[in-house]
Amino acid sequence: MVVEVSDVTAGTEDALTLLAATRLREGRYGYRIVKRTFDICFSLAVLVCFSWLFALVAVAIKLDDPKGPVIFRQARVGFDGREFVMYKFRSMCVDAEKRLTELTKLNEKTGPVFKIKEDPRVTRVGRVLRKLSIDELPQFVNVLKGDISVVGPRPALPKEVAEYTPRQRQRLSAPQGITCIWQTRRNRDSITFDEWVDLDLIYIQKAGLWTDFKIIIQTVGCVLTAQGE
Repeated sequence: MVVEVSDVTAGTEDALTLLAATRLREGRYGYRIVKRTFDICFSLAVLVCFSWLFALVAVAIKLDDPKGPVIFRQARVGFDGREFVMYKFRSMCVDAEKRLTELTKLNEKTGPVFKIKEDPRVTRVGRVLRKLSIDELPQFVNVLKGDISVVGPRPALPKEVAEYTPRQRQRLSAPQGITCIWQTRRNRDSITFDEWVDLDLIYIQKAGLWTDFKIIIQTVGCVLTAQGE
């Protein structure tokens, strides 16, 4: 369920989220220890069990577009505004960043986020990787490093964060993650950026082992039914 926010309060900090974030940062030691332990164990299991898939994807990317690297590296903003380098399987052409300016007018999202359904920069193999969410797998290395968690608000680009309102910036008050409530929504393409932020703030307020477990199960369902973008 998407929580609607009035225009008057859309840019202001949410008090409940502020309280929940403070508790996550200064207390809830049991949850934080279990969450980090799970992140490490789950990430190791994924990286080991799917190492064969990593090799196949690497070959497919190189055969489809041999000019660029297999792994795409990009600066992202994590917990409390700390920047890190995020890894993904490359799903776009090598000059994707340079072509972004010419595509800005086609943006289908509100706010500082850029998304279009039929992005011409995506390669043939990239479309398959995105549909099956396989392009996200290298991010489990980021989880092992402690850059992000398995579950948490998606890490944004520095230029997007620079445009955040105080309320939107609250998405950074908990560890960022590979998957979140927004990614489990079938209508996520039609969700506005502020509604996306609302879902992230709801997660921060309700963060717990049961909440994380439900999001992971729902994410698996999305992956198995090829709901990736």
